[in-house]
Amino acid sequence: MSFDSDSINKKRQRNDKWSRYVVTGFGGLVLLTLVILITHLISQALPLAYIPSLTPIATHSVDNGQRILRAGDVVNGQPILVRKQDCRLSLSTLSNNTLLSQHDYIRPCEYELTTLSLMGENFIVDVSPNAQVRILPVRYFNTGKSATGQNDIADLSQSQMTNFIAFALPKKRWEQRSAWRIALSAKWVVVAIEHADGLWVRWINRQQPTNVIDRSFASSPRYLLMPGSESVLIQSGSALMINRLRDEGSTLSNATRGVIAFNSDMRLFGLEKQRTFFLANPLNQTVSRWVVVRDELGSRFEKTYELVLNKNENVLDVAEHASMNLIAILTNKHRILLINRVSGEVVTAQKIKTQANALAWYGDKLYGNTHNSLTIWQGNDLSGITTWSSLFSPQHYEGYHDDETVWQTTSASDYQEAKFSLTPLLIGSIKASLLALLIAIPVAIGAAIYTAFFAKSKLRNVLKPAIELLEAIPSVLIGFIAAIWLSPKAEQFLFSFGFFLVVIPFVLIGVAVVQRPVAELLPKRFRHGAELLFAVGGVFVLGYISVELAPSLIFSLLGVDGFTLLAAESESPIGKTTIVVALALGVAISPSIYSLAEDAINGVPNDLKYASFALGATRLQTLLHVVIHVALPGIVAAIMLGFGRAFGETMIVLMVTGNTPISSWGLIEGLRALTANLAIELPEADVSSAHYQILFFTACILFAFTFLVNTAAELMRQRIKGRVFIG
Repeated sequence: MSFDSDSINKKRQRNDKWSRYVVTGFGGLVLLTLVILITHLISQALPLAYIPSLTPIATHSVDNGQRILRAGDVVNGQPILVRKQDCRLSLSTLSNNTLLSQHDYIRPCEYELTTLSLMGENFIVDVSPNAQVRILPVRYFNTGKSATGQNDIADLSQSQMTNFIAFALPKKRWEQRSAWRIALSAKWVVVAIEHADGLWVRWINRQQPTNVIDRSFASSPRYLLMPGSESVLIQSGSALMINRLRDEGSTLSNATRGVIAFNSDMRLFGLEKQRTFFLANPLNQTVSRWVVVRDELGSRFEKTYELVLNKNENVLDVAEHASMNLIAILTNKHRILLINRVSGEVVTAQKIKTQANALAWYGDKLYGNTHNSLTIWQGNDLSGITTWSSLFSPQHYEGYHDDETVWQTTSASDYQEAKFSLTPLLIGSIKASLLALLIAIPVAIGAAIYTAFFAKSKLRNVLKPAIELLEAIPSVLIGFIAAIWLSPKAEQFLFSFGFFLVVIPFVLIGVAVVQRPVAELLPKRFRHGAELLFAVGGVFVLGYISVELAPSLIFSLLGVDGFTLLAAESESPIGKTTIVVALALGVAISPSIYSLAEDAINGVPNDLKYASFALGATRLQTLLHVVIHVALPGIVAAIMLGFGRAFGETMIVLMVTGNTPISSWGLIEGLRALTANLAIELPEADVSSAHYQILFFTACILFAFTFLVNTAAELMRQRIKGRVFIG
């Protein structure tokens, strides 16, 4: 007998030991998965915290007597444009770490040859003695021909020829030129010819080259052609003036909002889309950013920030990155400043060993060239140009009159100012979650109190599983119902819901007064639980009156059309407002709050309730001063966990909202939540781009927020529980 007992005990100990190992192992796997998830989130967002830098790769030179006109991405096979002594342009590429001419663009020496760049693409411009202008994309000449190949136009296909731009200038104007410039945008070509009598400007429509607009101005020492914003900036005396394409004739008006003292030493640097320019002032060593805004006077420019350089330091060139809010400023003191184009913060100020006169970004490489040399720098950790200020502080964006917090990622085109403010997304998540709590708490806690304290066990055993079963309904189904049924009826429903909230307390009080004498008339077995039937019936009757009768009655008494007034107060469709989202979200989180709160209330020891009754307390007094007091830790934890669930909800806010990132706490405004933003944009974001890393940063915010909410809920529960038992 003793032997059998020892054998059974040993077997039980072995089973307990292996069970402990298995449970510990699976628990460790859960913790390991959590650590891997957190590590991945942080690793993807961490590059935003790195400091950008430039590492020299190589410096290449051209032959003596040649001059570099335009840099190109030679590392990836794009040629640079070099002027040779014999009146030709050479397309030179990198071969065996040496710049070699691969193709020559040849014209007689009486032709004018120059280059220009638009959105990272280089063009060759040639003007004949008869003032016939042709603009040709360089990519069609990068054919790998030898330097002796001279049939540059004949070898091009008809489809390539259609991408050429050709037009004519007045021959007399051309012959009288002392200097000239040309600029290009997606829609316009603008040519400026300086002559003894002043400045002459012609606008040519790229789609219809015969559609031209001519303007004449007085001579000016400084001007900037900005076809992207359909304007020309001209210095007139000590003022910077603007002539817009839509203006009548050669009318000049103030180019800036606010007066600036413009002098001939200042330099203007336009960005690629010509909606922003940088103004460098050598007299006080400053450089400022000016963005286009539109008001009743038309498009003008407004200063957003100003940078102060070192003593005797002047700006030589400004280059913008194609896909990041990154600006590189080259100075005469062998420095390159890497700044955030939106906030104006200098993130890196780096000394360079080789001098350059011009800069150009191609991908993550920065090219700098002088007349005879080309230097290449590798950009490292360029996503670090994103700053806390650009993510959370109001900024002055292109086209905006004031500082705003805007989330608007770049469009399909490059050189677009990206707006990465997370404030609208945080406001949207917090606003929807808090309002959903206001809707869910009375419903869930009220139901929990009834089933755990007032209802009989038999009724509780039916109601509690039925309510908890609602938690199994997929959130996508709730979102679908809200989007299909609730949103189209939102205008009428919001008034009805407001009326319902105001009147429901009085209805329930009336039901409480009436139901007891009426219940006494019922058979004894139906009396208990009749209060629930009366309450539900009163709610349904009030709901019908609120939806069908109340709006028309109230509007007729007030003599107003409330639907029109409501729509006028919101910039978003009424069906996509915060209240509609909160209603659907409140329904989704109510079962979770109910289940936890009901368990907490039901878990209050009966001895405490009976002791309260023995002291003469009523059921309501016992509920308020004993049951709720003891169950408060669990109720608070339920509410906090419900808030975390609402904050992390994706499908409902994705389907019901208009996904408009608006920085407004208004309840009849639209919103976009952090979760919905991740679902919308993460699949389309370029991997390792700043946009991609910022989305992972928002995922880290979501994780940190839910972790802190759950931790706070547990700490509050423990603290309140301690006070309850000490009391």
